[in-house]
Amino acid sequence: MQKLPPHQRLTTDFPILHFGKVPEFDLRTWDFRADGFVEKPVRLTYDEFLALEKTADVSDFHCVTGWSRFDNKWEGVRFSDIAKMVQPKTSARFATIECDAGYTTSLPLAELMEPDVLLAYIFNGAPLEPAHGGPLRLVVPKKYAYKCAKWVRRVVFTEEQQLGFWEERGYSNTADPWKEERYSY
Repeated sequence: MQKLPPHQRLTTDFPILHFGKVPEFDLRTWDFRADGFVEKPVRLTYDEFLALEKTADVSDFHCVTGWSRFDNKWEGVRFSDIAKMVQPKTSARFATIECDAGYTTSLPLAELMEPDVLLAYIFNGAPLEPAHGGPLRLVVPKKYAYKCAKWVRRVVFTEEQQLGFWEERGYSNTADPWKEERYSY
């Protein structure tokens, strides 16, 4: 099976790309929230988040700028485990991911519930560095990396899909690297 999507080039580096400044992480004030159209909203401290069941997954990472990196080992909490915890209402069909630095993205719940979608805090055996999204990053292997939001602080379950930071600026909302869905037309 081909691992490299069309018009991507393989790299062994892990380039750092983001808009704006890397936010400061303060363990004392950091929290994670999951709410919106849910039965049981949650707010967790960083230590409480780390105490949730951890899983590991190895996946490829594809940037919309044209590079891909194979076999990245991510560790964290499955998005589906967060969903089980908060129990989305039947009307919730999407989730908006809100991050430090004002970044957002949104995906259908059906895609976020895939077993390889993680809220990761470990990358290749070490704590996820701030420049790569630490302390917490969304990992959605079947999408371009701009859907893999850095510095995650909140998941809002919604009835309608909201366009995220890059999607509002002309990037594809579906972001499938195998279909080269880079931009909305």
